[in-house]
Amino acid sequence: MELKEDERIDDLLADQSMQIIQSPSVFAFSLDAVLLAHFANVPIKRGKIIDLCSGNGVIPLLLSQQSQVPITGVEIQDRLFDMANRSIQMNQLTDQIKMIHGDLKDMPALFGNDKFDLVTVNPPYFPTSSKKHHNHNDYLTIARHEVFCTLEEVVETCSKLAKSGGKVAMVHRPSRFIDIVTLFRTYKIEPKRIRFVYPKKDREANMLLIEGIRDGKSDVKMLPPLYAFTDEGEYTPELEGILYGRK
Repeated sequence: MELKEDERIDDLLADQSMQIIQSPSVFAFSLDAVLLAHFANVPIKRGKIIDLCSGNGVIPLLLSQQSQVPITGVEIQDRLFDMANRSIQMNQLTDQIKMIHGDLKDMPALFGNDKFDLVTVNPPYFPTSSKKHHNHNDYLTIARHEVFCTLEEVVETCSKLAKSGGKVAMVHRPSRFIDIVTLFRTYKIEPKRIRFVYPKKDREANMLLIEGIRDGKSDVKMLPPLYAFTDEGEYTPELEGILYGRK
């Protein structure tokens, strides 16, 4: 597989049967993507999945380990789109995973409304409008800051793409929790499962996992907290199980 500039090929977590193209200056996946792929309720044999803000394709690749259904990834940055495509080809998953180079806001017009059983998204976290808060690296700025899409635009798009009864799963920052719940309900996504992720037991949560159902009834479950590391700095048994592929 051809690599460009500072790209490298990494094992996809502990599963050495799958690999992914990464770059320290362009994009390398982090724990939030792994936890979202593990958290989402994935259709196994029937249905369709779409992943928005796909980056280098990590979530579609991870979901393919759990599901046999068609998966579409959407990425607006051409370099990341190209990395994702090459990783999909490298893992011989072109029959299951298709990447689209485009703006997530255009996907309802492309696919139509009410088309997907599961929509996953790891969106930009920071609503900073001032460039002084942005990264010096344009790739990271677009991935992390609401440059091309706002949180409301992300939720609205998810709502349009999800079937009635379909699921929307998102990872974000706890500081946006109220905004996310408010927007979910505004766009007819009823929150169903919520889980906060903590670096350690004595720290504040630094990650939020939330899943809702389009046109669902009110009945939310607050799941137990997920702790990432022990006091000694080792993975907790639960996180170790996730990283080593145990659902």
